[in-house]
Amino acid sequence: MVIWVSATIRVPARVVERESVFWTSVTGSDLPAHLQVGPGSGAAEVGVGVHDGDVPAVPEPASFQGVRRSRVYQVCLDIPAVLFDSETERWAGMTAGKVEVLGRRPEFAWLRIPGGPRPLDVLLQRLDRSDGPVSAHVDVGTPDRQAETQRHVALGATVLAQEEFWTVLADPAGLPYCITDRDPASGELA
Repeated sequence: MVIWVSATIRVPARVVERESVFWTSVTGSDLPAHLQVGPGSGAAEVGVGVHDGDVPAVPEPASFQGVRRSRVYQVCLDIPAVLFDSETERWAGMTAGKVEVLGRRPEFAWLRIPGGPRPLDVLLQRLDRSDGPVSAHVDVGTPDRQAETQRHVALGATVLAQEEFWTVLADPAGLPYCITDRDPASGELA
């Protein structure tokens, strides 16, 4: 069994083309098998798929003018606090993964899927809120968050918040995602 995950950005049909252009520009190439844009049946959302089979190649980070390199490297599951333990167990079971809580930031846990590397890592985030559904967002890793953020804003994103190690943005369809201080090749803090 070889498990890997994918992220599908689902948006209203009328904005699929615009959203595809945005994410193609973010990645610097055609969208890979593990990151797709497609029509959804309601509000914009990120769907996470679990697959068993041939793992797509891990793409090399892309370089852009003023940005050394960046890559969509992770999908983050945003989990209300009351559901965190059960969702963490569920995702670990679906992926045969091991949960590794971040000591410095215990509201986050890595889901380490055996046999890596994988095109997308999985991060579990315990939200402060106790209600609402589990949702997901993608993370872009770069050693130069400020330059990468400026590039995304020029592509049509909106900055929502600045945090210690990441910036929260909304893509043109309004979906939140993050640009993190992670080396896109190693996943290590940049």
